[in-house]
Amino acid sequence: MAEPRDPLRGLPRDTARDVLGRAPSLADTLAYRLREEIASGRLKPGEKLPTEQRMAETYGVSRPIVREAVGRLKHDGLVTSRQGAGAFVADPGAAAAFRLDIADLSDRGEMSAIVELLMAVEANATAHAAVRRSAEDIARIRVQLEAMQAAVDRGDPGVDEDMGFHRAIVEATGNPYFRDLSQFLDHRVRHFIRIARANTARLGGLAQAVQHEHEAIFAAIVAKDAEAARAAAEDHLRNAATRLALYLKP
Repeated sequence: MAEPRDPLRGLPRDTARDVLGRAPSLADTLAYRLREEIASGRLKPGEKLPTEQRMAETYGVSRPIVREAVGRLKHDGLVTSRQGAGAFVADPGAAAAFRLDIADLSDRGEMSAIVELLMAVEANATAHAAVRRSAEDIARIRVQLEAMQAAVDRGDPGVDEDMGFHRAIVEATGNPYFRDLSQFLDHRVRHFIRIARANTARLGGLAQAVQHEHEAIFAAIVAKDAEAARAAAEDHLRNAATRLALYLKP
């Protein structure tokens, strides 16, 4: 049996500690390791991946973690499944999926670039939502806004309610590509940013400050003011990044 490898080896200490605390992050870390194996050519196109049991032993993780990590590679187009045969490294020409891998939330340069991406997507989506929203869209967004306020009043971070608020706005654009890209970012980027922000917001009444930013976004959408909606969304993301000390101008 191969000696178990530490999938956290080489990661910054704080990141490793965070990964150990949450199984999904460990799956992300293993997926990152497997991507390295594919990128380096150690796992070649068309080559069959080791069995779940073998990878669990090699990397020192559980089989569910292996399954989740391989699922991420399938989602990214790096791995394909053949019924009854297992999982195989995809042909490079087929791996056209866009990927974002965040290993270290303390890398301010990396997070600065990611926040810029979020601003480009979310601010424009919010502007389109202001123009296109229906009465039903407004009702759905209002429900999420009120749910966030209830979470603030309870002293909860309200991360799920926050994500629901922004998803309702994206749905109001009526553009399925905005929706799909937003879902991708929810899984790869925004969730981590909001978890970190929620930890920060427990101090100094910042949760209510975040809620005021959401209220400004909602007011602009209700008013059908696309430019005000765009500006409010940009301010919200910029302020969120500032609260995390992750968005630094050169």
